[in-house]
Formats: sequence, C-alpha cells, structure tokens
Amino acid sequence: MFCISPSRVDCTTSKSSIGGLHIILYLNIYVDLLLVMSDIQNNDFVEVKSKKSRKRRLDEKSQSMDSMDDNAEPTSTTESTEQPQLPMDTAARSETVPSRPKFPALRGEKLLEGSNEVRKLPVPSNRYSPLKENWMKIFTPVVEHLKLQIRFNLKTRQVELKASKETTEVGALQKGADFVKAFILGFEVEDALALLRLDELFLETFEVTDVKPLKGDHLSRAIGRIAGKGGKTKFTIENVTKTRIVLAGTKINILGSFQNIKIARTAICNLILGSPPSKVYGNMRAVASRSAERF
Repeated sequence: MFCISPSRVDCTTSKSSIGGLHIILYLNIYVDLLLVMSDIQNNDFVEVKSKKSRKRRLDEKSQSMDSMDDNAEPTSTTESTEQPQLPMDTAARSETVPSRPKFPALRGEKLLEGSNEVRKLPVPSNRYSPLKENWMKIFTPVVEHLKLQIRFNLKTRQVELKASKETTEVGALQKGADFVKAFILGFEVEDALALLRLDELFLETFEVTDVKPLKGDHLSRAIGRIAGKGGKTKFTIENVTKTRIVLAGTKINILGSFQNIKIARTAICNLILGSPPSKVYGNMRAVASRSAERF
C-alpha cells in the first residue's frame, strides 16, 4: 500500500476497499497540485511587489538627493535663471539696428568722380553734310538736357561725348551716344530724340545677307521687296509696328520698342526669304493686333 499524504488523508490497510484507495490517491494528487500552483502564484506576486518597491525606493532616493542639491547650492539656480537673458539682449540690439543702411543721394560730380569716360562715334562720309546741317539740333538736347560735353573732331572724323561736372544722371552718356548713333545711321533728328525721352526704345541693325546669302540681282530684288514701290512696303511696316526703318544699302536699321522690333524684323525676314507682300501684311497685322490686345 502507498500513502502520499498521511497527515491529510488516512490510509487504511483493508483489502476490500481497493477502489476507494484509488479515489483517495487521485484526490491527494489533485490537492498537491493545487497547493503547488498556489505557492507559485504567491511567489510571483511577492516578486512583483518587491520590484515595485525597489523602483519606488530608487525614485524616493533620487527625489531626496535632488532636494538636497537644491538646498545646498542656491547660487546655481540663480545662474541658470540669468543665462537665458543673454539672447534676449542680443535680440533687442538687433531690433534697434536698421536692416538696410540709408545713404544720401550722390551728386553727379561724385558719381563720375575719377572716371573720364569718353564715347567716340565715327561718322561715315555720306553723313557729313547732314551732320553739319543738323548740328544745332543735336548739340542743344545733349548739352541742355543731358548736361554732356560734345564736339566733332575734324582730324579723326568722330563725334566725341564726355561727362561734365553738371551731369546728374548716370546713364546720360549712354543715352547721348545712342542719340548720336541713331542720327549717324540715317534716322531723322525728331525720331532719334525719342531715345532721350523714353527708356524703352532700342536700336537694331542687321544685314540682308545675315538672313539669306544672296548676291547680284537676287540681293537687289530682296532689297526692292523690303522697300516696295515708292517705299510703300516700308511705310506700311513702320505704321503697323510703330517703328522706324532705314535701308542703307544691304544694312537694315530698326528703331522702336523690343516687341515692335521683333514684329518688324520677322516681316522683313519673310520678305527677304521670298514671301509675297500681301501674305506678310496679313501676318504682321494679326500679330500686331494680338500684341495690342495684351497691353
């Protein structure tokens, strides 16, 4: 006979109760298992409690150490409070300093101080007599409005422009050079004066051979197509595009705004390439109307 837990279940030696012994054995085993499971659970619960208590103790110790440090070093707290004030002072200083420096306007003497720039424009032989006839018309606006010095050098056959002490505009020398150059290229004085009054006018020069390499009679016919009978085609392009065109041999000079020069140049190039004038007129007027609607 076997007896697992004599203290809990009494063991009998009678042979007649074998079946009852089996039941008692099973009960004892079940009870032992329950006891073991309960012990394991109790041990785990106790370990968790111990872990929590350790964490709490560590937290309490750290808090106590921090409080001790705060009480022992009061000067460190004052320093820490004073440190963030430094960037605030720098920010205040940056607000007082202006973002952009303001300088007074300079006079013409200081703008052109130390620079004796001179523009020299050569005059071809076919423009000597027109330059002589219209010299006062050229001399007056350059001297009175632009405050420049101008002269015609007879030895070098050049028109010389130079800034003076009374010159107040920085781009006066360039405007004066463009004005004189426009007259030398063949434009009328009244048309060239627009370069002094308006800032959006430009000069463009190109040759017929730049568009298409023509020679002999073919070159002459191309120039004739651009001019038209009695200059009709040239006048039509000028009126539609609001430009001025000068035909000087194989060179073509255009005076006008950037967009208008582009339209006139396209029309002239189409004529050089052989397009009929009627087709060029239609395309040019369509483009001119579109550009007028945009603006």
